[in-house]
Amino acid sequence: MRMILCAAAFLGVLQAAAPSFYKDVLPVLQNHCQECHRKGEIAPMPLVTYEQTRPWAKSIREAVLLKKMPPWFADQANSHFANNRALSQKQIEILTNWADQGAPAGNRADAPAPRAFIDGWRMGQPDQVIEMAQEFHIPATGDVKYQYIPVAMNFTEDKWIEAAEVRPGNRSAVHHILVYVREPGSDFVKGPPPESILETAPPDHSHAPPADSTGILEVGGPAGAAMMTLYVPGGEYLRLEPGQAMLIKKGSDLIFQIHYTTSGQPKVDRSKIGLRFAKQPPASRVVFLGLTNRTMRIAPGAANYLVTCETTLPEAVRLISILPHMHVRGKAFELRAVYPDGRTEVLLNVPRYDFNWQLNYYLDKPRLLPKGTRLENSSWFDNSPNNPQNPNPAVEVFWGEQTWEEMDTAFLSLELPPSLTPEKLVELAAPKVTRSAIPESTNPAQ
Repeated sequence: MRMILCAAAFLGVLQAAAPSFYKDVLPVLQNHCQECHRKGEIAPMPLVTYEQTRPWAKSIREAVLLKKMPPWFADQANSHFANNRALSQKQIEILTNWADQGAPAGNRADAPAPRAFIDGWRMGQPDQVIEMAQEFHIPATGDVKYQYIPVAMNFTEDKWIEAAEVRPGNRSAVHHILVYVREPGSDFVKGPPPESILETAPPDHSHAPPADSTGILEVGGPAGAAMMTLYVPGGEYLRLEPGQAMLIKKGSDLIFQIHYTTSGQPKVDRSKIGLRFAKQPPASRVVFLGLTNRTMRIAPGAANYLVTCETTLPEAVRLISILPHMHVRGKAFELRAVYPDGRTEVLLNVPRYDFNWQLNYYLDKPRLLPKGTRLENSSWFDNSPNNPQNPNPAVEVFWGEQTWEEMDTAFLSLELPPSLTPEKLVELAAPKVTRSAIPESTNPAQ
């Protein structure tokens, strides 16, 4: 009898210690999940109430254990990011223990107040709103190729931007939006949009650059179009510090690169961007520069191919954020800084890159990169048949803007001193490129 009582008491302690939805699980969902998992947002199911969440308890357990959710791919060993959305080990244990012990509701009185989400402009009222000229119709099913949509600005004079916010017209269908500034004379998205020629004749690489060509630190991204900002569910809008601003030259327009997802019923989107102008010339200029290797030649079937690029900064700058960009063969990414005194710092390590999530990693505070700092960008690619997203493992892969080609760009948001233009920084920088296939053991994903 005594043993039975002890066992019953022990079982009671276990039950008392079991996490409950209202007291333990709901606060985690509010802070890390509901930005996307609520009505009208991109996630397939809301996780706001107990009744909505309980059927997904086992799926939540699996997703957090595999670290598929919430989407955050930076290595936690260097987690110095202001927008870090990763779960702590304690939060993972709360969700997994809750699922393992039957997903109890607990006492509704323990629930925190519902989280309030802002439906209007988070940046405040913009000075100007620029919208897509036409609606885009999203089909009910199937994959929608990346869309590249020109959006006119009609600026007749240069403009300094201190804040910008992208607002999707249909949040339940828009996975992400990258916004590029296309300056006059740029060839970016001239004629057919890049993805409209997917699966046609293979590209002609008869004039591909030789393997010993140098890579580049470049102003902007594809075909010289400069990155401006982006939208991802739960992400930050572009807000700069007092005295900082981004320059948009007169005659420029915008290109919205939009990733739409289908949900079983047709939908319509007409996305827009709000801009707030600086009231006076800024003390410093913020730009997106791309550190990339356009000479990549990824071997057929290579499961872990390394492409590297490095550049030495000719002047001191401050690093604000890092956005790694590869296509569907992208596997892992690392950006390092080697300082003039010999110290090496990993600025961003992404051991499991996911093309479907274009995340911009904001440092917790801007990092001063002194003159002479060497930036080293390493990108790993999986061109093997084991990569389920690989369109063709039998071909050699070159740099290109189509998703069946590849990129290895590190988009760097930098603050420049007043005397330095991005064009001058690029001109003075000293890039260097190497190409190699490496054993799996040296991949940071291992």
